[in-house]
Amino acid sequence: MSRSLLVISAHAADFVWRAGGAIATFAAAGGVARVVALSYGERGESGELWKEPGQTEEKVKQIRHREASQAAAILGARFECLDLGDYPLEVDRAALERLTAIIVETAPDLILTHAQQDPFNPDHPVAYAATERARQLASGSGVASAFRTVRPPELLLFEPHQPELCGFVPNVFLDITPVWEKKQQAMAVFASQSYLRQYYSERAAHRANHARRIAGYKDIERAEAFQRVLPQVVRSL
Repeated sequence: MSRSLLVISAHAADFVWRAGGAIATFAAAGGVARVVALSYGERGESGELWKEPGQTEEKVKQIRHREASQAAAILGARFECLDLGDYPLEVDRAALERLTAIIVETAPDLILTHAQQDPFNPDHPVAYAATERARQLASGSGVASAFRTVRPPELLLFEPHQPELCGFVPNVFLDITPVWEKKQQAMAVFASQSYLRQYYSERAAHRANHARRIAGYKDIERAEAFQRVLPQVVRSL
């Protein structure tokens, strides 16, 4: 059976910068990847679009939906947005139940989302808290419940923009060299945040350097970093 990946991001473009390589790698291996954005990032994440005269939130949402859907398709995933609004992003009980239902429906082997802290972005910690709570509800914390649950998925946090200030300690490095071209193509789709392309291209090269030193694999040219939240359970060492 194909493995399933669920990426939950605060805004429509977050998944590309932070986990585009992971998504493309997962899809290339025959897995099924689904991206759920809690908001479009229409207010605080679309500065380039607001430079256009007569711009409106609804137009920005439409552009962001088109960009995110196209980028996800390049990576081999499908995109959807809960449209909860941003800055501030707020997840009420109804939204939490929607997110929990998505996890139950998807039954992912792996969930990727934001780090728990971010002093520069008020929405990212909200996305983390909602994802972690929905994950626990969907899995019943690994025990029998009165409602339908799924096997507890793995949970990895993708790298924030300022990792040193977010309590982010990478302990998983993914070689994305084989899919780097796809990530570049997906990043190029987001005209609304074109200024981030260079930053995350450089970050991928930095993380590749770390990965090479850790593993000794000299052919790693680009990598993404993640933080594993839950202990890894194995049957042998």
